[in-house]
Formats: sequence, structure tokens, C-alpha cells
Amino acid sequence: MIIKASPLIIPRYGHRHRLSIGILGGSFNPAHEGHAHIARQALAHARLNQVWLMVSPGNPLKPSKGMAPFAQRLASAARQADGHRLIATAIEAQLGTRYTINTLTALQTRFPRARFVWLMGADNLAQLPKWRRWRQLAARVPMLVLPRPGETRKALASQAAHTLAKYRQSARATLKLAQMTSPAWSLLPVREHAASATAIRQANNRS
Repeated sequence: MIIKASPLIIPRYGHRHRLSIGILGGSFNPAHEGHAHIARQALAHARLNQVWLMVSPGNPLKPSKGMAPFAQRLASAARQADGHRLIATAIEAQLGTRYTINTLTALQTRFPRARFVWLMGADNLAQLPKWRRWRQLAARVPMLVLPRPGETRKALASQAAHTLAKYRQSARATLKLAQMTSPAWSLLPVREHAASATAIRQANNRS
């Protein structure tokens, strides 16, 4: 059974369905085809029931200058979603959490039978040590890393990749990643998508 979630409404008491759900968090300033590409690859290769585009009300690692209003960013994510298997959600704003570790803790409480997988581009793997309690995050949920242009090799040579090296799974094992006990992570060797929110904003500013 699939949870059909509105971008603005989440079940107060959660669900007990056995779902595998990928969480792709971000500012989505704006959301673009590259985000949809990551979601589709994760759905196909990790056998996920859904991917949630989880729009951050305010990323602690990004400046507020140049950040579009939350409703605008959520709307851009909704345009990339289909409302069925790929869902744009304001769940982090509704939970009132600011850091990913707190968000995932709350989600696992609210959806006790769901199996969550954290999705991220290779650039975020390289930045992971800047995240609050990142080792606890890795111990809480499996992570699927997607290639990003110019970032993948750097990510694999990063502190996070070295610290978590013994927990890295093969690309073939990605099919069972959602069912694995954390820590567990893999890099999915799929084609990169060149879309960039920064490039889109710069193009919009020039037009």
C-alpha cells in the first residue's frame, strides 16, 4: 500500500505500512530535473516504494541570502513529483526539526514500520562531517549516494567515505539496501545529471 501524502499534510499518528522510502532532502532552490533523476534512479535500483523530496525550511549550512521563500521552493519540488511514488513534502517544517538527525529520528517514530534510506549526491557525502551528529545519522539509516559531476571522486576520497569504508556495500547490494541494518551505504554507478540549482538561479538572474 502506498502512502499518498499532500505536500502540506502528514498523518498525525503516522502509518504502520511496510514501505521502503527514500528521503532526498535539500533546499530545492529550485528543484530541477537532476533531483528527479536521482529519485528515479533510487526508485529503480534500490527497490523503493516511494521517494520523498523533503524541502528544508532552512538549511543550517547554507546562507539565507538568495534563498527563495519556502512555499516557492516546495512548489518547485511538487512540479518534479508525481504525487504517487515521487512526493514533494513539507514534513520537516511540520515536524519543526532543523537538523537531519532530528528529522530522521522523528520520522522513524512516526512511521515505525517504514524502512528509510537517505539519498544524497556525492557532493553531500564530502560535506557530511559538517552535519550535526553525522556518525549517528549514518548509524540510524542506510545511505545511497548518487554521482554528481566533478564531485564523485572527491567524495570517495573524503573523510566520511574513509570513516565509513567498512560499511560500504557493493552496487549490486543496493537492491537490498533498504533492508540492511545501519550503518550501510553504497554508491550507485549511474550516469550523472548536469542540472544545477546554482546554474538555474544564475541563468534566471541574467534573463
